[in-house]
Amino acid sequence: MSLIDLVNKKSILPSSSEALPGRTEEIEVPSEHFVKGTPLKGPFPQTYEMAIFGMGCFWGVERKFWETDGVYTTAVGYSGGLTPNPTYREVCTGFTGQNETVLVVYDPSKITFEELLIIFWEQHDPTQGMQQGNDVGTQYRSGVYYLSENQKNLALETKDRYQQLLNDKGFGPITTEIVQAGEFYYAEHNHQQYLAKNPDGYCGVDGTGIKLS
Repeated sequence: MSLIDLVNKKSILPSSSEALPGRTEEIEVPSEHFVKGTPLKGPFPQTYEMAIFGMGCFWGVERKFWETDGVYTTAVGYSGGLTPNPTYREVCTGFTGQNETVLVVYDPSKITFEELLIIFWEQHDPTQGMQQGNDVGTQYRSGVYYLSENQKNLALETKDRYQQLLNDKGFGPITTEIVQAGEFYYAEHNHQQYLAKNPDGYCGVDGTGIKLS
């Protein structure tokens, strides 16, 4: 298989027969957030809510959210695919269907889901399909994985609003998948809060420069 064929294959979601089998065992992660000192896994405070976003390489995406006021904790992981409890190496093959995503746990009395969506739309380019910048593959696709009908409706509403703004600036159609969240699989410990542990680490996530707020 040529390099071009390999790149093209990584931009196509695998079928269930192609997907790697994964494992039943959960990936181990630290008990606490490296920056915030809050739990990475629940149970979370009962009044708090969760959101799951895919915006490209999850290292930089996670930092955008942990730096946001009202966010209690964040974690990187995988959503939207077929392979259970995948490793990072497996996701990078393109044969899991999983997307690099960030779990955001937030206090709705301090920040709303719509405000998180504004960060989502503004801080990456949702028109790029199966890539984000120089990162190419299904794991870098744009996605909102909703956990309630309210989240679904707000995601669709803000998508329509942002599309109009993008149209005015000559951008193409938004390719973001807005689907009901399935299982969120935590990524390995070294990926959690990666840019706090590696301040000079790679971050390829960048927005269009068009504001929704």
